[in-house]
Amino acid sequence: MFSRKDQIFGSLLVLPSLIAVGIFVYGFIFWSVRVSFSQWKGLTPDYTFVGLSNYINLLSDPRFMIDIRNTVIFTLVFVLGSLLIGLSLAILLDQKLPGEAFFRSLFLFPMAISFIVTGVVWRWLMNPATEATRMSGFNLIFQSLGLDFLINTWHLTPTYGMAAIALAAIWQMSGYTMALYLGGLRSVSDELREAARVDGASEFQVYRHIILPMLWPVTLSAVIILGHISLKVFDLIIAVAGKQLPLDVPAIYMWQTTFDGLFYGRGASIGILLLISVAVLIIPYLYNSLRSEREL
Repeated sequence: MFSRKDQIFGSLLVLPSLIAVGIFVYGFIFWSVRVSFSQWKGLTPDYTFVGLSNYINLLSDPRFMIDIRNTVIFTLVFVLGSLLIGLSLAILLDQKLPGEAFFRSLFLFPMAISFIVTGVVWRWLMNPATEATRMSGFNLIFQSLGLDFLINTWHLTPTYGMAAIALAAIWQMSGYTMALYLGGLRSVSDELREAARVDGASEFQVYRHIILPMLWPVTLSAVIILGHISLKVFDLIIAVAGKQLPLDVPAIYMWQTTFDGLFYGRGASIGILLLISVAVLIIPYLYNSLRSEREL
């Protein structure tokens, strides 16, 4: 047990951090909520209360509907792609092949790079030019290999532009997903696997009926982490394609509305909707995790 003096000293030690978080996180959140209910437009603050009009106008805004559609496409491709590739890599590394440490570091390396750097590199790789003299990246590789049918305009293609952008995010985060799954795989005891093999289960059946069901908590954690990243995506799209309406997302719309259009009321409302969407994804997971810890 800690003494009264130790408790007071510990409280004083974390007090500056608590004050900073209270002001610069929760204080600014409440201030943004207030601005979202105002008609503030321009450099002069205007806190005239307009109720939910900013939110209602967003729901009837064609651009915001495009943003929602793009976010859904990006999220589905990004999350599913990262999960499948991460799980596949984890299963391969779980076979204890030679050079595992090297490949584990290699697959994790992209996570250390910011989305801006990733976007700059993939902008060159996904160069949409289809003329022979201007090709680079993947299109040039396809042409060199005689796979001309794979040459395309990537993120400029209307039907799957957001899916092409998601490829860069998958490359960056699939290694992180692999690390999560590899930790889960290594937590499955060898005795359990061996018992299934003794009962006649094939290696495929061991993974399908025993190991993969035990990885469900890892999958849920990965979905939460990747999902909240996809909802807030901004820098990757800007680095790859700039500001284009077909590739617009709420974060870009918020930036342009607030800092280019000086419509702070609408920009704050977009930010609050983003915050709510992330909270809806994360809070149930945190609540379930805390409840499970109490039961233990």
